[in-house]
Amino acid sequence: MSKKIETNELFCDYFERWIKVYKEGAIRKVTMNKYLLALSWLRKIIPELLLSEMDRTAYQRLLNEYAKHHERQTTMDFHHQLKGSILDAVDEGLIARDPTRKAIIKGKSPRQKKPKYLSQFELHTLLSQLDLKSDVNWDWMIMLVAKTGMRFSEALAITPKDFDFSHQSLSISKTWDYKGGGGFLPTKNKSSVRKIQIDWQTVVQFSELIKGKPEEEPLFIGCKVYNSTVNDLLRRRCKEANVPIISIHGLRHTHASLLLFAGVSIASVARRLGHASMTTTQKTYLHIIHELENKDIDLVMRALSSL
Repeated sequence: MSKKIETNELFCDYFERWIKVYKEGAIRKVTMNKYLLALSWLRKIIPELLLSEMDRTAYQRLLNEYAKHHERQTTMDFHHQLKGSILDAVDEGLIARDPTRKAIIKGKSPRQKKPKYLSQFELHTLLSQLDLKSDVNWDWMIMLVAKTGMRFSEALAITPKDFDFSHQSLSISKTWDYKGGGGFLPTKNKSSVRKIQIDWQTVVQFSELIKGKPEEEPLFIGCKVYNSTVNDLLRRRCKEANVPIISIHGLRHTHASLLLFAGVSIASVARRLGHASMTTTQKTYLHIIHELENKDIDLVMRALSSL
């Protein structure tokens, strides 16, 4: 961004320009859409606010207005999307001081959350309801996601070549552009490129299932795919199994939760899920980690009392 930009420019125009310069072509389409959504809210809330008028009071009023329509976490995300552009404007001398300093994040009370994961017994019950035919269907993908913790887009991109049955592993190196026109895309980040160990039962099942399939063609793609198609089937299977209804992404949460409760380290779970850092895993599964810490305290107390 050039220092020659006039500070009587509208803030929303500056933010749009900042997105094009710093974000366009550097982030995934889904992330870009979030920035564009933030821009649309700026045009609704502060359509006439000048860049030079963006001070702490104006910024807090902006956040307060946004928070009337969104939960606190969504408001926090909005704040972080704006903050990067504002700090750049401060560095360039377009804004005198950082208006985001000590910003107070508000928001509507969160809606009652749907269950994000199943217990081990519930998952076992669900898997027993799957219609695992002799040819590939969505039930097979539901089972594979439950066993590996893959993201939906990663599972769609799986090809027969990705299986290494001799080493009981599955390679994740790409995703499928199901939101766009189809086709392979890179993984979410470098850490998402990984090998996932699979159990012997999955090895036996999939070694039979993929026989004769083209090695480099997606296993689960036959036509245009929608997230809702698989989620609708999973909803039916959950009802048939009489377990809480979860989404396909909920199976990923279930996989990680069961590993953590089984005593698998956070580092190993993070690698298996393809998280960029353990911090992501810790934030996502903080409630489970707290439960495990409480169990650890009980174990410590028992050990000490026996001395």
